Amino acid sequence: MTRRFRMLVFVVVMLLIAAVGMVVVWARHDDEEPVTILGTWTAGQAEQFEDVLRGFGIPFRYQGTAAQREVLLSKVQSGEPPDIVIMPGLGELAEYAESGLLKPLDEFYEPREYGTPWMSAGSSSGHVYWVPVKADLKSIVWYRQGQEPGDSPAPLRSWCIGMGDDGASGWPGTDWIEDLVLQREGPEVYEKWALGTGEAKWWRSDPVRTAWEAWADLLRQDERAAKRALLTDHRGDPGGHGLLFDDPDGCALEHQGSFALSFYRSDAKHARLADSAPLLPGGGRVRAHEVTGDFAALFSDRPEAQELIERLASKEGQREWADRADVFSANRQVKPRGDAVKGEIARRLREGPRCLDASDVMAPAVRDAFYEAVLLTIARAAGGQDPDVPGLLQDVQRVQDAQSTPGDGGRAAPKTVCSTR
Repeated sequence: MTRRFRMLVFVVVMLLIAAVGMVVVWARHDDEEPVTILGTWTAGQAEQFEDVLRGFGIPFRYQGTAAQREVLLSKVQSGEPPDIVIMPGLGELAEYAESGLLKPLDEFYEPREYGTPWMSAGSSSGHVYWVPVKADLKSIVWYRQGQEPGDSPAPLRSWCIGMGDDGASGWPGTDWIEDLVLQREGPEVYEKWALGTGEAKWWRSDPVRTAWEAWADLLRQDERAAKRALLTDHRGDPGGHGLLFDDPDGCALEHQGSFALSFYRSDAKHARLADSAPLLPGGGRVRAHEVTGDFAALFSDRPEAQELIERLASKEGQREWADRADVFSANRQVKPRGDAVKGEIARRLREGPRCLDASDVMAPAVRDAFYEAVLLTIARAAGGQDPDVPGLLQDVQRVQDAQSTPGDGGRAAPKTVCSTR
């Protein structure tokens, strides 16, 4: 064998080894298990979210469903939870964290980029188990351009109200109760009620009872309107433009979060917002704004899932998500863009006293009892019956009392829900 031939054989062998190595690398990439994500976003917003994730270069499989709570519970009980879940229910996430099912996110995002109340949504366990990846403003009322409301409480006939939802009907009513408690009593009382702190029976307290009775009295102004609210989807008809624009002659005001802009579709450019406090039963001044978020949490310690959370929570990931889907971010490094209305939403999300949605913070059993009591209130008002608010609140209080750690909620539960600045 000549020297030249031996060299040729050596080169061929090395090329074959390199080729085999390349095949192994690419096969490993092709066979890489995708990061599984369970969220609530469906249809167009799900597609926009998936576009953002594709930019990260991490294989993933996203499932969006309105019945997220049930789907997640089923997956957890079967031993196959998703790598990542994105949901508004901090009380529910706290229970999973307390059970040891969630992985800490301490190393995968910078809490100071979010500030309060988002940062204070952590726990006393010394770890952070969730990060907000989408934010929305509540304590506002939507109206049509050119039809600005006055500064006094509005009658029931003025309100566009729908309690229906594919997942958990009744939550739009809890927003009314929460906003009434917040605007009447202020953040301190609101926070104690949301967390169930201390020895007080908060569900039977005067602040909660009087707020609930004010809302019940509003519903009793018109039985037919109350019945319509009970049977109407909060998003309006499928393919429509939301309650505010699909029935312009029937109602003029909608007490709904900033996500309502997506319901209004092309009519969103004609929507304007006002603070809710003067228009609620009893009127009053703005004491704070209620805010809500969709929080991402990890069930897996896979490096790919950790990297995806880190990318999504980063300033760059949040900016891409906000721009692509026209949503709002709780990350203070993401500066707001858009028209005057979106600028007002962004300002309120960052300034002044803000409190997380109370029902989102509550333990799931208490939250569900809250939803049920709201629906019973509307059903009785629609039937011309006395809503029996004290009786309904006593039922919710019993559920609160039955929790394993009353007034605490466990070491993983949020400890504060309001920001004073």
